[in-house]
Amino acid sequence: MPDTVPLAGEAVLEVVSPDGARRYARITQTPFMIGRGVETGNHLQLSDRRISRNCAAVVIEANRFYIEDRGQRRGLFVNGEKVDSRELQDGDSITFGLDDSYEIIFRSAKSTDSDSLPQLLTRMEHITSSEPSGGGLIKLKRLLEASALLHSQLPLDEALSHMLDHAVSVTDADRGLLLEKDSTDALKVKLARRNGALRLPPESVTPSKTAIQLALKQQSPVITEDLAQADMDLQAAQSVVAQRLRAVVVVPLFAIARANTQESMVNIKRGELLGVLYLDSRRPAAFSKLDRQILDALAADAANILDNARLVERERERQRLEQEINIARDIQQALLPRDFREYPHLSVTGFNLPCLAVGGDYFDVFPLSDGRTAFLIADVSGKGLGAAILTTMLQGALSGMTLGIDPASVFNHVNRFLCDHSEVGRYATMFFGILDQDGNLEFINAGHPSPILIRRCVAEEAFTEGSYPVGLVPEAEYTAVCLKLEPGDTLVLFSDGVTEAMDPDEQMFGITRLKELLTGQMECPLELLQKCVLEAVENFARGAHQADDLTLLIVRFRATAAAATTDIHAPASTSSSSSASAAASSASTPVSAPPASAVAG
Repeated sequence: MPDTVPLAGEAVLEVVSPDGARRYARITQTPFMIGRGVETGNHLQLSDRRISRNCAAVVIEANRFYIEDRGQRRGLFVNGEKVDSRELQDGDSITFGLDDSYEIIFRSAKSTDSDSLPQLLTRMEHITSSEPSGGGLIKLKRLLEASALLHSQLPLDEALSHMLDHAVSVTDADRGLLLEKDSTDALKVKLARRNGALRLPPESVTPSKTAIQLALKQQSPVITEDLAQADMDLQAAQSVVAQRLRAVVVVPLFAIARANTQESMVNIKRGELLGVLYLDSRRPAAFSKLDRQILDALAADAANILDNARLVERERERQRLEQEINIARDIQQALLPRDFREYPHLSVTGFNLPCLAVGGDYFDVFPLSDGRTAFLIADVSGKGLGAAILTTMLQGALSGMTLGIDPASVFNHVNRFLCDHSEVGRYATMFFGILDQDGNLEFINAGHPSPILIRRCVAEEAFTEGSYPVGLVPEAEYTAVCLKLEPGDTLVLFSDGVTEAMDPDEQMFGITRLKELLTGQMECPLELLQKCVLEAVENFARGAHQADDLTLLIVRFRATAAAATTDIHAPASTSSSSSASAAASSASTPVSAPPASAVAG
């Protein structure tokens, strides 16, 4: 037998047999030999002829545990990776290159759980020595069985039922209950068992609310061995009297919150209440120190299992919500124009970048039945799914104009609908235009920032007329306004994600920068013009997080062969700005309302 050095117990090997049975072996020597049979000095024997006699060994260097391959024919694996030597961490899985053989799980006393299995085994070795007739060993066996079941792959309710059965058996109680918090934070009976591992309908049992409230108030277990000697309030509790109870155990189950200290140690703190382990009996009980220790261990395990189940459920819910958001994003992006078709009288391009997975901005371009072309940009208040749903509704309503519906009537209807359904709590700014082949632009500006008109190389805000956003003022009436475009005129429609983009110093990009950037870009290809704007905003932001969706829609009117004019060839002059403003002011009188800039954003 090889020389070994005795150790204070610091770790345990959890041995999972091929049939699923579990046992535990404390590492008390170094090296701690593992293999088939005992004749080669193995401290842990594995009954599988495919495992080598000299298989592996756990050794300790500088207070760290290592697993070494000592001749396993098929190799030694840690967490599925073949190794010759590897430092072990708590929870590492050791296997032997065989699918249907033993698995060994390393359990370290340095685990962050203060009631870890190695520590419990060490404490209980001392405690069980005082138990008469081997009773402590029997109870220890029940604890280990319960712990193994809780950490098995059994369904959650089945594992917790076994835990309740063991708790009832250890304490010799009449019944055991597991209460869990529901969606309203009220404690409800989740599982109920009676002595003999028999199921009780959860709705048929009534635990002592007084005992539970006392345990929750003091945030520690209440263990009353004889209610005849307990506090008067507990003695007089209605459920205690009605059910003739003589002993009650209430153990609160708390999640564990962990926070690292400056010394990189883990500070264990009591977290959220998950539920309660409750036991009672009509007979007085006498709980030994070991009974209480086992109850604490079972409660800690149950709390961990419940906490993990809750985290798993939250993760599943997060994944489900993320999947639904991804579907919503794909649908929203699919509804935006992608490949812009060629129109005889205009060129168009657009871009949308939500600040979240889905956004409240959108744009569209679509032909009407009489040879005209409609285009629009919209910005719904708020962000996320709520805004995305409203943009889809607006898009559907406005696309109905292909049937020849008057745009002002559509706006009036949508506005009244949103205002009548005030629980929606959303409104939207929009700029909507219809352009014919002669350059006649009919538009409605519902509180949106004025598009920039690039005419004769000068960029100006030429659409200050407008009304309220839809969904904001029930009495608002929308009327279309007309404007004559010249060949070569370019309209740059944008959402506030462009002009309100911020740099790290929280300075906004602003309308002035945008106009300076667009000035002189009369003949620039639209895709290049769009790229120029997006790069300018990105460079200005310098990586700062943006809080608004960013949308651009650029439309350029071009003369058809029948409607060509010589205006586009007129030389630029210092009066270009006045020309753009004069063109806007020559439009028909709009509805009486505040300027768009006063309500936009």
